[in-house]
Amino acid sequence: MALNDENLQELKAELLDELVKDEPSKNLISERLAEVRSADIGEVLEELIEEDEKLPAALSVLDVLSNERAANVLGYLPGESQLEVVGELSDTQVLKLLEEMGSDERADLFNLLDDDRREALLRRMAHQEREDLKRLASYQEGTAGAIMTSDYVAIASGMTVSQALMRVRQTAPDAETVYQLYILDSDGELIGTMSLRQLMVARPGAVVDDIMIKDVISTAVDEEQEEVARIVARYDLLALPVIDADGRMVGIVTHDDAMDVAESEATEDFHKGMSIGQLEDGVSRVPIWSLYRKRVTWLVLLVFANLFSGAGIAYFEDIIAAQVALVFFLPLLIGSGGNAGAQAATLMVRGMATGDVGVKDWSKMLGRELLVAGSLGLTMAIAVTPIGILRGGNDVAMIVALSMVTIVLFGSLIGMCLPFVLERFKVDPATASAPLVTTLIDATGVLIYFTIATAILSHL
Repeated sequence: MALNDENLQELKAELLDELVKDEPSKNLISERLAEVRSADIGEVLEELIEEDEKLPAALSVLDVLSNERAANVLGYLPGESQLEVVGELSDTQVLKLLEEMGSDERADLFNLLDDDRREALLRRMAHQEREDLKRLASYQEGTAGAIMTSDYVAIASGMTVSQALMRVRQTAPDAETVYQLYILDSDGELIGTMSLRQLMVARPGAVVDDIMIKDVISTAVDEEQEEVARIVARYDLLALPVIDADGRMVGIVTHDDAMDVAESEATEDFHKGMSIGQLEDGVSRVPIWSLYRKRVTWLVLLVFANLFSGAGIAYFEDIIAAQVALVFFLPLLIGSGGNAGAQAATLMVRGMATGDVGVKDWSKMLGRELLVAGSLGLTMAIAVTPIGILRGGNDVAMIVALSMVTIVLFGSLIGMCLPFVLERFKVDPATASAPLVTTLIDATGVLIYFTIATAILSHL
């Protein structure tokens, strides 16, 4: 059964109450955990591991589970927690867990270990298992190869439906998914695919080559994981086959792994959008020093960038002294421009991330943004004009209205264009963050505002 936060805390308390006894009942713990999903057990263990002196309790919980269940639970723990658990286990115990883990999770855990531990474990593995693990662990982080699994159902070209069904029965226990089947030729190249449903309803004597889908969507092993997740989402795939440089099929990326990537990439883009570096863990678990380090660089740089706003104000001291009412509208104008720019940047960054917008669409998006930003600027100018009349008269109202239209239009265009410029120079468009765009508009907004004011007041 699935548990909510309150139930999880109750489960954690029950486990601790039993484990602190002189002779804790493994049967009682096992019976209680039998009703709980592995993901929920993993969340409880993660909390125990993070608390001081609770690691032994977490290990005791794992000890009462079967190797298969313990491996499944271990897969739900973050990398740091996995390392703490594995650090307390013998090589024999770790090997038993690795044998039960999916090939992708096994490779992820293996990459977390130090070189000596890796070598010790590899020496004790069977040849085929060892070579498969070394291959999966060798792929570059952030690529399709790093998130794929080699546990899939492959059917040889030329098999009949009856033979293929037998093959499914043989390989299903170890496969990540059996709902999508892959037909390979004698060289291991992917030539077709079919669903389990197609196979089950086909005539037993039919040859799979005659009923398979030949137009297969696949990806290269070195493709970026973000693009892999986009392909899976776009075509609503249960799994995406992965092909090596020689055209041979080497694994699949399942739908759940692709969605994990999508969530991770969205979180990373969100952090970049607020000028925060990528966090190694969740915000509640990352060390305070790491949080400080990830946030301080951009904030300090933006402090110095804001000096340009101060320099602009100092340059126009005379016009400010002549018409003090102008100062009242300064925060309103540059804030409006910054907000409009941040909105435009967010829309473009997200559009690029989902594939809805590309560099080729720049001119089209520029025209659309001109119309939208111009309309927004006029609307905001109309809204603020009465306040301008009340605070400084018709002249100030005209200055504020013209400045509002210009600043909002300029800010929106900066926010829209910056992601395209960064993409052109192979920089992540998410770097076009709201703080960065807002700071740029602050400095330019001051110049625009007081330049318009100078031009109008000097002719009166």
